[in-house]
Amino acid sequence: MELEVCVGSSCHLKGSQDVIAELQKILKKYELEDVVTLKASFCLGRCAQGVTVRSDDKLITGFTPENAEDKFLTEIYPFVTF
Repeated sequence: MELEVCVGSSCHLKGSQDVIAELQKILKKYELEDVVTLKASFCLGRCAQGVTVRSDDKLITGFTPENAEDKFLTEIYPFVTF
Protein backbone atom coordinates (compact mmCIF):
# COMPACT_ATOMS: atom_id res chain seq x y z
CA MET A 1 0.00 0.00 0.00
CA GLU A 2 1.16 3.53 -0.74
CA LEU A 3 0.34 6.62 1.28
CA GLU A 4 1.01 9.95 -0.36
CA VAL A 5 0.95 13.09 1.78
CA CYS A 6 0.37 16.35 -0.04
CA VAL A 7 3.26 18.77 0.40
CA GLY A 8 1.94 21.42 -1.96
CA SER A 9 1.93 25.04 -0.80
CA SER A 10 -1.38 24.97 1.04
CA CYS A 11 -0.81 21.63 2.78
CA HIS A 12 2.76 22.61 3.61
CA LEU A 13 1.48 25.71 5.38
CA LYS A 14 -1.09 23.56 7.21
CA GLY A 15 1.58 21.25 8.61
CA SER A 16 2.07 18.43 6.13
CA GLN A 17 5.66 17.89 7.31
CA ASP A 18 4.39 17.29 10.84
CA VAL A 19 1.76 14.89 9.49
CA ILE A 20 4.48 12.97 7.65
CA ALA A 21 6.52 12.73 10.85
CA GLU A 22 3.48 11.47 12.75
CA LEU A 23 2.65 8.88 10.07
CA GLN A 24 6.23 7.62 10.22
CA LYS A 25 5.79 7.08 13.97
CA ILE A 26 2.46 5.33 13.42
CA LEU A 27 3.89 2.99 10.79
CA LYS A 28 6.71 2.10 13.16
CA LYS A 29 4.34 1.66 16.13
CA TYR A 30 2.15 -0.80 14.22
CA GLU A 31 5.14 -2.46 12.51
CA LEU A 32 3.91 -1.55 9.04
CA GLU A 33 7.10 -0.05 7.66
CA ASP A 34 7.57 -2.99 5.28
CA VAL A 35 3.92 -3.04 4.20
CA VAL A 36 3.09 0.65 3.73
CA THR A 37 5.19 3.04 1.64
CA LEU A 38 5.02 6.68 2.70
CA LYS A 39 5.65 9.27 0.01
CA ALA A 40 5.28 13.00 -0.52
CA SER A 41 3.09 14.30 -3.33
CA PHE A 42 2.53 17.71 -4.77
CA CYS A 43 -0.98 19.14 -4.87
CA LEU A 44 -3.76 16.58 -4.56
CA GLY A 45 -6.42 19.21 -5.30
CA ARG A 46 -8.14 19.48 -1.92
CA CYS A 47 -6.36 22.61 -0.73
CA ALA A 48 -9.25 24.05 1.28
CA GLN A 49 -9.78 20.82 3.23
CA GLY A 50 -6.50 20.64 5.12
CA VAL A 51 -3.60 18.25 4.72
CA THR A 52 -4.64 15.54 2.28
CA VAL A 53 -3.40 11.96 2.17
CA ARG A 54 -3.98 9.60 -0.75
CA SER A 55 -4.28 5.95 0.21
CA ASP A 56 -4.15 4.05 -3.06
CA ASP A 57 -7.00 5.87 -4.92
CA LYS A 58 -8.82 7.27 -1.87
CA LEU A 59 -8.29 10.90 -0.82
CA ILE A 60 -8.53 11.57 2.92
CA THR A 61 -8.58 15.21 3.98
CA GLY A 62 -8.14 17.13 7.20
CA PHE A 63 -5.07 15.34 8.56
CA THR A 64 -3.31 16.96 11.50
CA PRO A 65 -0.57 15.57 13.73
CA GLU A 66 -3.18 15.35 16.50
CA ASN A 67 -5.74 13.29 14.54
CA ALA A 68 -3.34 11.32 12.32
CA GLU A 69 -3.49 8.11 14.34
CA ASP A 70 -7.30 8.12 14.55
CA LYS A 71 -7.64 8.80 10.82
CA PHE A 72 -5.04 6.16 10.04
CA LEU A 73 -6.78 3.52 12.17
CA THR A 74 -10.26 4.23 10.82
CA GLU A 75 -9.64 5.13 7.18
CA ILE A 76 -6.40 3.40 6.18
CA TYR A 77 -5.51 0.49 8.47
CA PRO A 78 -8.60 -1.61 7.63
CA PHE A 79 -7.45 -1.68 3.99
CA VAL A 80 -3.82 -2.66 4.62
CA THR A 81 -3.05 -6.06 3.14
CA PHE A 82 -0.39 -8.11 4.84
